[in-house]
Amino acid sequence: MPGSPMNDILHKLPQFVSNHWELSLLFVALVIALLVTQVMVLLRKYKELTPAGLTQLINRDNPLLIDLSAIADFEKMHVPGAKHVAMSQFDPEHKDLVKARELPVVVMDKDGRTSDGAAQRLIKAGFTRVYTLGGGVLAWQQAQLPVAKGKN
Repeated sequence: MPGSPMNDILHKLPQFVSNHWELSLLFVALVIALLVTQVMVLLRKYKELTPAGLTQLINRDNPLLIDLSAIADFEKMHVPGAKHVAMSQFDPEHKDLVKARELPVVVMDKDGRTSDGAAQRLIKAGFTRVYTLGGGVLAWQQAQLPVAKGKN
């Protein structure tokens, strides 16, 4: 009876690795990078929400929504109830923001690229319930959720 496919693979693996050590090394490096990335996501002190998760948070806890998009993008489309703050003026120590330290705070932007840095700044400033909107306002729109237009 011939060996199982798994036995064949395990038998041929050392030969493959020795013949293709560059590919094997690349594979190991990619696995390590993936693991490190996942560990970092698990250890960060803020959570990334999906549009559905943000909807639940809005319905349950009435969070402070901060949109860091460029003003032109904000005026075209934003999550209803979001307040626009220019990234250059975002200050977690601002007196108006400090009042919301115990509230859930959701930071977002157009596509989800810059909100992580703002979330980290909020955590450093003592905010305990910090969230980001994964994929930004574009993800919100793609989920076919209502958007607001104008300055707010």
